[in-house]
Amino acid sequence: MSNILFVSSSARRSSYSNQVAYALLQRLEDSDPDAEVTVRDLAKAPLPHIDDEFVTATRGPSGPQTDVQKAIAAQSDALVDELIAADTVVIAAPMINFTIPTTLKTWIDYVARAGRTFSYSETGPKGLVTGKRVFLVVARGGVYSDKKQFDFQLPYLLHVLAFLGMTDVEVIDVEGTAFGPQAAERAVAAALAAVETVTLEQRAA
Repeated sequence: MSNILFVSSSARRSSYSNQVAYALLQRLEDSDPDAEVTVRDLAKAPLPHIDDEFVTATRGPSGPQTDVQKAIAAQSDALVDELIAADTVVIAAPMINFTIPTTLKTWIDYVARAGRTFSYSETGPKGLVTGKRVFLVVARGGVYSDKKQFDFQLPYLLHVLAFLGMTDVEVIDVEGTAFGPQAAERAVAAALAAVETVTLEQRAA
């Protein structure tokens, strides 16, 4: 039995990223009916943006002191535990103003924890979240294959995942959805076709 963590971040219920990601999730579940799936819907249940209390709770030398700080640390720990427990991670991310939604960025802030998901040494940072297979379903209104200088969505996600130790990453693009209904339909169809080609066996990281 495997553990699948699905992180959804679009504010739109019927978003293109969610449509394709749910199809992918279904394919993964069909391949392993006993898989345990955890859904972290960041639009439905957004995390509070980090503040001084968060920094004190997770990075302060004395650890969390107040009830508020203890609750923050517990929430961050729970999210880290979900991530570490997962064998497969599916992240659905629309592009908002050239980058990821703030809901997803906040989730990253909560799980990027020194000593738990990464560490520092004399040789530099080391990701501790290893052995995962990650799928990124990224939706964009435009087409960025020839406009990479404007894409702060996919490069950021790939970088931060690698920083945390997740380098076995497969990307499914849903591009050009802003060019009218037919273009959006074609983009979704192409992405769904890509889902059908996903090899279900776990790959070596």
